[in-house]
Amino acid sequence: MKTGPRIVRRQPRVEDQLPPDWPEPLRRVLVNRGVGRIEQAELSLSRLLPFDQLKGIDRAVALLLEALAQRQRILFVGDYDSDGATATALGVSCLRAMGAAWVDFIVPDRFQYGYGLSPGIVALAADLKPDLIITVDNGIASVSGVTAARDLGIRVLVTDHHLPGAVLPDADAIVNPNQPGCEFPSKMLAGVGAIFYVMAALRAALRDQGKLPDRMPPLADWLDLVALGTVADVVPLDANNRILVAEGLNRIRAGRSRPGIYELAQAARRDYSRLSSTDIAFGLAPRLNAAGRLDDMSIGIRCLLSEDRAEAQALAQQLETLNRQRREIQDDMQATALAAVATLSLETEALPVALCVHADDWHEGVVGLVAGHLKERFHRPAIAFAPAAERGTLKGSARSIPGFHIRDALDAVATANPGLIDKFGGHAMAAGLSLRSEVLDVFSEAFNAIAGEWLDHDQLEHRLLSDGELPAENLSLGFAEALEQAGPWGQHFEQPCFDGRFSVLQGRVVGEKHLKLRLQPPGSQQPIDAIAFHCEHLDIKQGEIDAAYRVDINEWQGRRSLQLIIEHLQPL
Repeated sequence: MKTGPRIVRRQPRVEDQLPPDWPEPLRRVLVNRGVGRIEQAELSLSRLLPFDQLKGIDRAVALLLEALAQRQRILFVGDYDSDGATATALGVSCLRAMGAAWVDFIVPDRFQYGYGLSPGIVALAADLKPDLIITVDNGIASVSGVTAARDLGIRVLVTDHHLPGAVLPDADAIVNPNQPGCEFPSKMLAGVGAIFYVMAALRAALRDQGKLPDRMPPLADWLDLVALGTVADVVPLDANNRILVAEGLNRIRAGRSRPGIYELAQAARRDYSRLSSTDIAFGLAPRLNAAGRLDDMSIGIRCLLSEDRAEAQALAQQLETLNRQRREIQDDMQATALAAVATLSLETEALPVALCVHADDWHEGVVGLVAGHLKERFHRPAIAFAPAAERGTLKGSARSIPGFHIRDALDAVATANPGLIDKFGGHAMAAGLSLRSEVLDVFSEAFNAIAGEWLDHDQLEHRLLSDGELPAENLSLGFAEALEQAGPWGQHFEQPCFDGRFSVLQGRVVGEKHLKLRLQPPGSQQPIDAIAFHCEHLDIKQGEIDAAYRVDINEWQGRRSLQLIIEHLQPL
């Protein structure tokens, strides 16, 4: 377990307008996350932001209407992560349902072509003779790729959510809530959210023109894909994204998801009838992402597109196998990275403000997970580098902490050191970059200097935010179910965490590395089960502890019971 976080209680809640019969701790949790009125807690599609506020949406719809009417060839160029896969599957299946004569997709091989609509990908796409290329979850930085496509007479519609650079691509249309001049209130849409809005606008236009196919389902039937991609991409769950995710989860739980999502849940041993955003983040998304990390994301996209249960099951099993391989590679790389950080700490006599690690035998597709692990463990911005396919080049994946905009930091390094970084892109919490091997030390020094300027001691302190103490009467299955129903929880709408003191009645190590506890809260005679993951080094069998914990539901042999997930504990 991570050591040393300081538990900080969120500010006491202000007076709210939520129903008074709701449990007080639930009202406190919601207000702590900006939900103080009943309408803010309602997650219905009627409250979804309208598509007409997106800049470029009218031009995008006009391009698509023309493509459908003229039976043009439409090609999606996706990305090799879960957001890109779900966005690709959504766009392809929607246009097929709308009667497109020919629609297909390609995904760049990350090891050969890298990210986005590059000139190399355009050359590959040209063999399929598309009339229109649609990018999903990429394209806003593809200036040269868009130019290459248009030089070949191929029109380009860019749909993306990443932050744009100083120069926008000369596309026929751009839909991105973060492009200059876009007044769409939610800047947090995932890539799959952006293409969902484009398809919603296109469907409305077809309906108004009387050209919507009779059997065209409501677009809400594609929200299972939106939920999966939005949660997997770890974008902030603002009010609009929470609606998209909540409605998508409702459809999955009701058994109305596509076969591929059902089979991914089966492979992850998750009950789709109770699927949560946590299940997506730690169960479904890693399996889908494994294809893009180690092999070919086309496997994942075909799984999501499949309408045949047996085919979807076979593809989900391929993803399961890849995910096992990914875990083995990641474990080895993380061990090497932790040893490198330990050596770095000894050399500098203190942990650097930012961490840059590299090994010659690391796998390019897994460096993002290593960077994320270092960021979580040491509460520092972290970048992990691996050799790229192009000789003498490194590809890095960066993860950040709150208060340190990682893409802006890379931009600052690039501006101060022209030519140091070959290319970069991303957003506040995650980014990617490439550079020449021989400049890694220079880059590390420059990146650390920027981090040292932008971050202070308080920001580098690992804090665990708590929603306060939970009364004994709320340590119940009923309250756990109420919290579950108040979700979805995720980035910037964090799952509730509480803290308090408990007596340990029993403790034992299970699964070789997890601590299983039997706890008794003060003022209660009812013992509670708890588990602390990766705490095999703690020998706690009795006594008292201070703990920060999440309230969870354990399901075993058809019986549901309360269980606490210990985030941090301190023996007294």
